Amino acid sequence: MRNSKLVVVVALVALANVGFAQTKPEVDVTSAPGKVSVTGTVKTTSTVVGIEPDTRTVWLRDPKGKVVQVVVGEEARNFDQIKLGDVVKAEYSQAITLTLIKEGATVGANENHSLERAPLGAKPGGTATRQITIMANVTAVNTHSSVVTLKGPQGNSVDVVVQDPDQLNRIKKGDHMEVVYNEAVAISVEPQTSK
Repeated sequence: MRNSKLVVVVALVALANVGFAQTKPEVDVTSAPGKVSVTGTVKTTSTVVGIEPDTRTVWLRDPKGKVVQVVVGEEARNFDQIKLGDVVKAEYSQAITLTLIKEGATVGANENHSLERAPLGAKPGGTATRQITIMANVTAVNTHSSVVTLKGPQGNSVDVVVQDPDQLNRIKKGDHMEVVYNEAVAISVEPQTSK
C-alpha cells in the first residue's frame, strides 16, 4: 500500500533536544487529499541522582545509565520537594498539519500558549503547550523538483518538498497553505518506589 504524504522539512528536531530522551520517537504520518499531518512523541523516565539547590540543577539518569544535567527554571514550583531517587517522567510531543486552501484565505499568523503547574507544596510537574498557526501564499510550484514555495506573513519564503505526485498536482500558484504547529510537554516527579 502506498502511503501518500507531503514531506515537510520538519524532522521533529525538538524531539531529539529533550535532553534526557533516549527513547525512539513514535512518529505518525496521515494524509488526505490536500492535507497532511506529522506527529511525534517521546516518553522518558529518569531517576534523580543529584541535586544542587543553589543553582536549581538536577542530575537525571536514564534506564541505560546516561546521566544528564538539567537546570530547572524559576517557573517550576516546589523545587525543594525533589529528592534523590525520585522518578521524573516526561512526555514531549510535536505535530504539524498542512492544509491546502484554494480560496478565501488571508496571510497571517497567531500563537497560543498554556502552562499548568503543580500546586504549591506538591512534587514539581505540569504541562506546557504551544500552537502556532500560519497562513502562507503558494508563490511557486516546481513539478520537476517537487518543490512548493510558500511565502509567509513576514515575507519570508520556505521551500516544501512534496513527495506524492497526487498531492503536488492539487497545488497551484496563488493557493494558500495553512500550517498548524503544536507542541506539548508534560513532566511529573514521583517519589521512588520501594523495591
